[in-house]
Amino acid sequence: MDIFIQQVFNGLTIGSVYSLVALGLTLVYGILHIPNFAHGALYMLGAYITLTMMLLWGIHYWIAMAVSVLVVGLLGVLMDRLVFHPLRNAPPIHDKIAAIGILLFLEAFAQLIWGADYRTMETPYGQVVNLFGMTATTQRVLINIGAVVVMILLYLFLKKTYTGSTIIAMAQNREGASLVGINTSRVAMLTFMLSGGLAAVAASLSAPINLVFPGMGHLVILKAFVIIILGGMGSVPGAILGGYILGFTESLGATYISNDYKDIIAFLMLVIILSIKPKGLFSREGF
Repeated sequence: MDIFIQQVFNGLTIGSVYSLVALGLTLVYGILHIPNFAHGALYMLGAYITLTMMLLWGIHYWIAMAVSVLVVGLLGVLMDRLVFHPLRNAPPIHDKIAAIGILLFLEAFAQLIWGADYRTMETPYGQVVNLFGMTATTQRVLINIGAVVVMILLYLFLKKTYTGSTIIAMAQNREGASLVGINTSRVAMLTFMLSGGLAAVAASLSAPINLVFPGMGHLVILKAFVIIILGGMGSVPGAILGGYILGFTESLGATYISNDYKDIIAFLMLVIILSIKPKGLFSREGF
């Protein structure tokens, strides 16, 4: 039973990171219908920026994370303005090619600046705590708490603010939103900024328990795509639920089946769930 509880907590931690990454991805898809393959590179840059702030300038972890969120969010805005906005009337394949190009560029840029070595991020929260018969570091507890706080804030922003309501309106009907006076270009910029910020938060929270390297976003973004397909493309609740389902399944599967197959579980789940619900768990358009 102790092992089971421990693995449930580990699944909660993994699922929290997956959900944050998938949220950023599904926001962009829900608004602009762009599968942003470069989202994994934003995740990677978020970790590197936080690490650099802490190592070079000795900035506290939380302040470094805030800087990372701001920088990666602005980078998301630049991606929209310089790449995706000019392609808004182009065939859909152009967005996909452009996103892959950005991914390759950002990874090459990271390797040029920081090198290809694997790096570790120190955390001021490395203490070990015992909770309900399980052992965990304070950092893992913070990942779970931080993810829930971010999700609640995102929900309140989308549901309780005028700006958030414009994002929902654009997700439901972009042309209709434009007709009633919503500035769709500004909403697109804000969405990319939110997406980049969520990726940076996920990376900054998880980097202390993982390694930081230029290719760290590859597997994460693959699983994020699995999550948003499972949950329903463009669905915020689906991204959250899908992230936690995948996190729990991976953690328990690695313990009770084999650690060698834990990464295959995501794609096996994709086949099973889509066989039952071809449009995902939350197939309704919009948020």
